[in-house]
Order: sequence, then C-alpha cells, then structure tokens
Amino acid sequence: MSRLPTFLLGAAAGAAAAHFLDPDNGARRRGGVRGRATSTVRSGAATAQSQASYAAGKAKGAASAVTPSPTRLEDADDVTLARKVETEIFRAPDAPKGDVSVDVQDGVAHLRGEVADEEWVDRLASEARNVDGIKGVENLLHPPGTPAPAAGSSNDG
Repeated sequence: MSRLPTFLLGAAAGAAAAHFLDPDNGARRRGGVRGRATSTVRSGAATAQSQASYAAGKAKGAASAVTPSPTRLEDADDVTLARKVETEIFRAPDAPKGDVSVDVQDGVAHLRGEVADEEWVDRLASEARNVDGIKGVENLLHPPGTPAPAAGSSNDG
C-alpha cells in the first residue's frame, strides 16, 4: 500500500477512537451509536417478519384456492342439507316456493305440499335427488284435487 492511504486510514481510526473513547463524552456517544444500531436491527427484523407473514398468507390463500374444501356435504347436518335442497329446487323463478315444505331426516329429504301439476312433483323430487349428501327423497307432493301420498309409500331413496 502506498503511504498516503495508509496514513489516512490510520488518521481516521485514531479520530474515531478519540471520539468514542473520550473520558467526558465517549460513553454518551457510544450509547447513541448503540441505540441507533439496535433500533435499525429491530426495525429490519420487524420488516422481515412482516414480509414473511405476508408471503405466508399469500401462499396459504393460493393453496386454499386450489384445494377442495374439507367439509363435504355428505358429512353435513340435516338442517344444512335441507337448505341446500331448498336452494336447488327453488332456483327456478316460477318454482312453487310457498307451497312446498322441505325437511331432511338422516339424510333423506321429505318433500310435502301441493304443487300445480304432476310435472312439478317429478321435477322437484328429481332436483332434490341431485343435491350432494342427500341419501334419498320421500316425495309427498301432489297436484291440487288429488290426495297426498301416504308417508313411506313414495320413498325412492
């Protein structure tokens, strides 16, 4: 190394030592530098933790979007299944919503009520059978002027 850079490096090291080892103000100066360094390290750690948490959340969201839901309708309770059946069979705007009662017991949908014609009787029962988790359908629907089927006679589960 040439003499000038060596001299400048030595002079800088000496000035830093005199600045921080000063008997009157050295302790205060060292404490200030230590505080700023600690603050910078903590801030960097907090930033890194925040970014890691964000990345983990994004990864979890992406994984959740492509994985099927762990709750299957086959495991759903009867009330949930009844709401699913209602959603399916009353989807059509002209469906007889106020005329049909839906009840699910042990996974079997019980449809009761009076509907406009035989076509609705068959259509509602067919749509109820298509709901995931429904084990069977007891169709007690009937057109006006006809007697209601006896319970148990129309169980097509």
